[in-house]
Amino acid sequence: MSEKLAVLYTPFEKEGPDWSAYPRPQMKRESFISLSGKWRLSSLYRDKREYLGEIEVPFPPESRLSGVERTKQAGEMYIYEKTFSLPVLAEREKLVLHFGAVDCHCKVFVNGKKAGEHTGGYLPFTFDITELACTGENVVSVTVTDELDTELAYGKQRKKRGGMWYTPVSGIWQTVWLEAVPFDYIRSLRITPTLSSVTIETEGGAEEKCLTVKTEKGEITYTYRGNSFTLDMECPRLWSPEDPYLYYFTLTSGDDRIESYFALRTVKAENGYILLNDRPYFFHGLLDQGYYPDGIYTPATPEGYEWDILTMKSLGFNMLRKHIKVEPELFYHYCDKHGMIVFQDMVNSGKYSFLIDTALPTAGIKRGITHKATKVRREHFEKSARETVALLYNHPSVCYYTIFNEGWGQYDADRIYGEMKREDPSRVWDATSGWFFEKDSDVKSEHVYFKKLNMKRDARPLVLSEFGGYSLRIPDHVFNLSGNYGYKSFSSKEELSKGLRELYLGQVVPEIEKKGLCAAVLTQVSDVEDETNGMVTYDRQVVKVDRDSMKEISEELRKAFEKQL
Repeated sequence: MSEKLAVLYTPFEKEGPDWSAYPRPQMKRESFISLSGKWRLSSLYRDKREYLGEIEVPFPPESRLSGVERTKQAGEMYIYEKTFSLPVLAEREKLVLHFGAVDCHCKVFVNGKKAGEHTGGYLPFTFDITELACTGENVVSVTVTDELDTELAYGKQRKKRGGMWYTPVSGIWQTVWLEAVPFDYIRSLRITPTLSSVTIETEGGAEEKCLTVKTEKGEITYTYRGNSFTLDMECPRLWSPEDPYLYYFTLTSGDDRIESYFALRTVKAENGYILLNDRPYFFHGLLDQGYYPDGIYTPATPEGYEWDILTMKSLGFNMLRKHIKVEPELFYHYCDKHGMIVFQDMVNSGKYSFLIDTALPTAGIKRGITHKATKVRREHFEKSARETVALLYNHPSVCYYTIFNEGWGQYDADRIYGEMKREDPSRVWDATSGWFFEKDSDVKSEHVYFKKLNMKRDARPLVLSEFGGYSLRIPDHVFNLSGNYGYKSFSSKEELSKGLRELYLGQVVPEIEKKGLCAAVLTQVSDVEDETNGMVTYDRQVVKVDRDSMKEISEELRKAFEKQL
């Protein structure tokens, strides 16, 4: 029996897809040219090239918004091409070509000459194309192959989608853009805050720099030399979900000028709690997969990210666990701006085993199992983890990292925890979320779906990193018309809201009061394909729970947490 899939529309595509927004708000320059929009797409398969028509970038070819909506064949290569015009570059300028993410192997050419290549589907990369581009008309072409290789990061994609596995994507799925920079330009920015100061480190740029910071009392300007500057803040205002205050600044270095921001915020695991700004804090969160029915990996506009964040805040949540996916930086910017804490997962690789990774831990075997990893997989996973940390280091919303989830591809967890903790000691690290615990982790992290909560505490903060999965199908807003995936079903919004209230007040609150539970991650933000266990429908057209009831739950969690301190 073939499944019946519905075509769903989100509110964000009403005005048409638009990804012309500046893609990197923490390192913003005026010289920005977006290459989003129409590209030409061809297929190369068994030495035969076929023109497929125009594709809308940055949407993967599998998505409806791409205008292509086709499944890539095994062994097939996509060829993207776009013509763009350039003004005259100044003599002391370079031209840099940026890609947000391309899944999975790509080679980039400008005017027929190779600019570079990249492997990995979730992280940005950049090429200097100064010597390849010319004033006037230019052509950029990108060849892409993607065989959904489990040696590389692949997330929740599977060739045969269904259940907890989703439609695979390929090709360009984040913004492509150009910027002109001085020859001696700031290549990177690293921002490390305390509760009363901030250290700004740069790579590249002129020796002398000028920093102008906007404060509540006005602008303050500092001139310094070198690649590091620590600024002590008078009357510091701290960042939190309740007050997501950002300090905006400009940094000038020779002919280079960037706009950015920072926040004063600390997070650490200590004495059995997770401390936000040196105070125990309860992280009331949701699993966030980051899927949309129209663009799959990419919402029609960045507003899709902002809507998810603000809607979940309106339901009383203060945290999203970004699940096995790294988003464009705009997502994290909106979390910074609106005060939504992010628990960020690394993107898994390695083959998934239902017996080892699900059946055995469900039966209670949660220790002593690991997977073998080839040299290729180890190198790619660990390199990607370090690059993820570097990418997100400056975002105050990112407070917590998960290395391995439910044993998928798990190997050498203790060693990798130690290396990642040294890479970024300013965040909390969850080495093994769910089960297959080893020795080293900042937290004790458990998933509980099919039984009553009865967690076991040790000296570390206790985190309920997945639970719930309550399902409600909303007619006319369901993706799979012939199937459903969820852990407990309800027939109305009222019943779902009541069920969640009983779950939180009857089970989560006692875990807080008796065992000091520090964080809880409900599954999930939205329905995703077969899964109907979201707070909102997959198309983001219907909020499935009562807002007032959810906010009351949030308040009860806060009171229970503060009472046991």
